[in-house]
Amino acid sequence: MTTPSPTGAPVNILVVDDESNIRKTLAICLEAEGHHVTAVSNFQDAVAEASRRTFHMAFVDIRLGTASGLDLIPVLLSGSLWMKVVVITAYASIDTAVEAMRRGATDYLPKPFTPAQVLLAVRKVEEVRTLEQKVEALREDLERTTPEVGFSSDSPAMQRAMEIARQVAPTDAAVLLRGESGTGKTVLARAIHGWSRRAGKPFGVVSCPSLPPELLTSELFGHVKGAFTGAVRDNPGRIAACEGGTLFLDEIGDLPLSLQPKLLRFLQDQEYERIGDPSTRKADVRIITATNRDLEGEVKTGRFREDLFYRLNVILIEIPPLRERPQDFEALATQLLAFYGRIHHRGFTGFTEEAMQTMKRHAWPGNLRELRNVVERASILCRSDRIGVEVLPGAFSDAEATPAVGDLVSLEKIEEEHIRRVLASTGSLQEAAEVLGIDQATLWRRRKQYGI
Repeated sequence: MTTPSPTGAPVNILVVDDESNIRKTLAICLEAEGHHVTAVSNFQDAVAEASRRTFHMAFVDIRLGTASGLDLIPVLLSGSLWMKVVVITAYASIDTAVEAMRRGATDYLPKPFTPAQVLLAVRKVEEVRTLEQKVEALREDLERTTPEVGFSSDSPAMQRAMEIARQVAPTDAAVLLRGESGTGKTVLARAIHGWSRRAGKPFGVVSCPSLPPELLTSELFGHVKGAFTGAVRDNPGRIAACEGGTLFLDEIGDLPLSLQPKLLRFLQDQEYERIGDPSTRKADVRIITATNRDLEGEVKTGRFREDLFYRLNVILIEIPPLRERPQDFEALATQLLAFYGRIHHRGFTGFTEEAMQTMKRHAWPGNLRELRNVVERASILCRSDRIGVEVLPGAFSDAEATPAVGDLVSLEKIEEEHIRRVLASTGSLQEAAEVLGIDQATLWRRRKQYGI
């Protein structure tokens, strides 16, 4: 009885070894499990077979007559990015294992090996392939359901920001993005990563205000099992998870003072320790940070370390708020409407003149995030092929008459407008409730009361 692979399908496996007994043994072992095996004895035949068909994995001997199996690894991977290579050798050493991994091998199997070890290697590869396929599917889903606002702009301030971003992307310099909430700092950080030599490596995001200091330390640097109450297993931390890639620290101005020296040390030496583990680790990770605060002012008041600020502020990119990009507004709104039209299977022709002018008069305190929410709402409520003012939020019905503190209006009107603006400027109900100083249940009742 064969054991099915984790994906439920047989695996196409290439065996490359100059010993006929090894080829036969591997073929018998793998085919007994239902896999398809092609066995060759040399470098040239391996390349020829890989050019003719797709292999999910390959067992490659390091010594192939006068040729090196290590040299074969990148050749095989260049033709199939999803292939996994397991190196097999009778001359096992740490140096050869490290070199094999450096060239792209997934696993290392010293001779002599047992059938159980071979099948375990196959199962491990299948688990990795399954996870990669799930990640790719999630990425595609994210692209389909998340609007991607382009970076083309007629705004001089935004053009300057994009020019600096493209110039700094190929380097490893620390970048500080400064702008109001909702201006697209995370999107730009992801773009910088995508334009860099690190694009094929992980991109991680940590929101500094979202966790208390002790949990934020663990999230960044990791911990070992038993390091503190609740540490039931090892956690490698985001820095280790982003090895070779980029870590984006959002709202860096909220980083606790107690944690700032540890981040400074990592920026200087690329060294850190996990909580509960005295051994020093190193990691190759680029740091990009973002803030909506005046960090220079925070330095003067002692709430942010001056030496850390200068380490982070190597390249400063100022992202202008939406209200300072009037040249871009109509194009951004139209782009978002086209996206949500596709999502909801609607064929919108655009906005009415009244709706567009009303939107242009709005102050947009929530910036691109608020615009996205407004356009999505309008695309759902609109019954025609053009977005009219009637499907814009109530506060938009007369943008010039928006109530302000001191106006001769009721407290309810002021409260409703304030709640709408806070909701538009924050990323979650919990965050909005914290800003408003009320609990989520009270916020839910207020939203119901005002029809928000």
